[in-house]
Amino acid sequence: MYLSQWIFSVTLPRFSEKTIMMKKFLSFLIISLSTLALVYAKQPDVAPSYAWEATMPLGVTHPSTIDTLLTNYAQRSVPSAVSLAYATTGNLGAQGINMIWMERKPQSDFYFVDPLRAWLPSLDSYKFYNTRIPMTIVSYNFGGGRDVGQDRLNGIFSGNVNKKIQIGAYLDYLYSRGSYQAQGSKDFNWGFSGSYMGERYQMMASLLSYNMLNKENGGLKDDTVILDPDNAPSAAIGGGPKNFAVNLNDAHTRVKGLDLFVNNRYSLGYHHVERNDTDTIVRRTFIPVTDLIWTFNLKTNSHVFTNKTNREDTDNFWADNYYDTSGSYDKTSYTKVSNTFGVGLIEGFHKWVKMGLTGFVTYDYSRYRLPYYDEADYPRHEALTPLPDYTPLDDKITQNKLYVGARLHSDKGKYFKYDAIGRIGVVGAAGEFNVSGHMTGNIPIRKDTLSVTAYAKLTNEHCSPLMETYRSNHYIWNNKFDNTQSFRFGGQIEFPRWGTAVNVGTETVTNCVYFDRNALPAQHGGGVQLFWARLEQPFSVGPLHWDNRITYQATSNEDVIPLPALAVYSNLYVTFKIAKVLSVQFGVDCDYYTRYRAPGYQPATEAFYNQDAALCGNFAFMNAYINMKLSRARFYVMMSHVNQGMGSNNYFSIPHYPLNPRRFQLGVSVDFAN
Repeated sequence: MYLSQWIFSVTLPRFSEKTIMMKKFLSFLIISLSTLALVYAKQPDVAPSYAWEATMPLGVTHPSTIDTLLTNYAQRSVPSAVSLAYATTGNLGAQGINMIWMERKPQSDFYFVDPLRAWLPSLDSYKFYNTRIPMTIVSYNFGGGRDVGQDRLNGIFSGNVNKKIQIGAYLDYLYSRGSYQAQGSKDFNWGFSGSYMGERYQMMASLLSYNMLNKENGGLKDDTVILDPDNAPSAAIGGGPKNFAVNLNDAHTRVKGLDLFVNNRYSLGYHHVERNDTDTIVRRTFIPVTDLIWTFNLKTNSHVFTNKTNREDTDNFWADNYYDTSGSYDKTSYTKVSNTFGVGLIEGFHKWVKMGLTGFVTYDYSRYRLPYYDEADYPRHEALTPLPDYTPLDDKITQNKLYVGARLHSDKGKYFKYDAIGRIGVVGAAGEFNVSGHMTGNIPIRKDTLSVTAYAKLTNEHCSPLMETYRSNHYIWNNKFDNTQSFRFGGQIEFPRWGTAVNVGTETVTNCVYFDRNALPAQHGGGVQLFWARLEQPFSVGPLHWDNRITYQATSNEDVIPLPALAVYSNLYVTFKIAKVLSVQFGVDCDYYTRYRAPGYQPATEAFYNQDAALCGNFAFMNAYINMKLSRARFYVMMSHVNQGMGSNNYFSIPHYPLNPRRFQLGVSVDFAN
């Protein structure tokens, strides 16, 4: 039951589509009116707040933002807004992969979480806050009718016990039935955090949990229901998008995870004493010299693929059934415990010390458990696919790795800053290394400041053990891959006054591991060269604004790393105020990328694999929207995919998985001053 239906629940046997939408609109109206009452009520003065993020493994903090901006608030409710080129199965909360290479993150050890990264809480992006008055931001958005409805409720809380101690909480519940048959998503994420920022001792901790349940429909059986509906078989159409024939009807994927992060830092140093003319102490300032660091990180994950019917097996959706022809239950689990100990020399404790230097040691313990089918419960018979000779016998994989590393940085320079970090494996990962860094120069030019950044990354690392060894009902592999090497470098130039940013870079990947046309892991023995160039340029004349992001990218081997050559995001809008208090952004935005061999998707392993049977792209996905902000409240009204039917019908993000049809959406977000 949707949140909006629960708010207006009544005892009726069935609601019509119009009734459901009316009740949702009334929900939105009541929430909005309640918000207005809060806004116009007398509010306390809120002390300035700030936010930060912490990165592994040293718990280095970086300033962040508090999400209260009006601009483009509505766009986050559309799956394609994740990236300029996002290959997705279509539904909000469902699997996808970023096809902009410069933005794509490396494959994780438990690769099943990678397709859901856009919806998962992450240590790298989790925000800590500091505010004197407790902060609570609650958001609710929805769209669609009874059968295709999409609801999302999320909230953030942060409060300070005193100047040093902060606690926080996070909640995100997403329930979307999907626009097509057997496409629903039900995601529940939550987390707690806390920090202590004392003079000598500092601590940050967070506990993040996620539970992602997605129905898997295997894509449309016949793409002509979208591409050429007038000539499509009536059996495939079935009475509208929600009834289009799909390959799977009773299959599910569930990904669960828990991520515990604790960072401790104790500073050794001295007090600088300031005295007045009468030799009275007027100020004592602690000057940190050395940091002692301990970071603890615990990750637990599980992936379950379930198919409760054998009808799809007999239709040859899967080529192989190794253990069971009546269905599948494949469960893979993962646990990782990581401890990092570091000693750091603080930048700036003396006027001659112009850099900070930290050395650290990291010990990782990892354990994997593969799907297991006991022969007593699953006896061999003629209908089963014969097991390959290389079938893994052990369902457990254990790894112990020890790394040493260092970080060199300078953050306090007025015109020049740099940060470099690297580590090398010494036990269990001998020969592996990862070094990355960037340096930025700020050059004053009249009333503007030209920012020039150079970045580089060099890695030699082994792939996830799951890419080498895996066993399930439909897929078995046992590989021995070499380390993958990559070298990336590039630069970015920014003119803040003009809003201009240009990013140009290149990367060479050798021994790339990927999923081939059979949805099996493979390794390319040679090198693949990649190049990208991005331009961000806004224009404005009075209230009229036109924001643009254009990315060009090239790959030397599309059989290994396929990418769209050109991806464009354009947003045309006007901004104005009503009665001097209501800020409005009204406009239309558009995503477009050129045609390319988009990856296919295999539900049994959540793998995006290379294919050459279909091309996707060369269509525009447009949204018409109105964003509004009144004091601490934000609202939006959006018609997503507003241009459906106004041109090409080839709005497939990946083969057999179309994007959502036109949909009316609403949302509200309130920053409560407690």
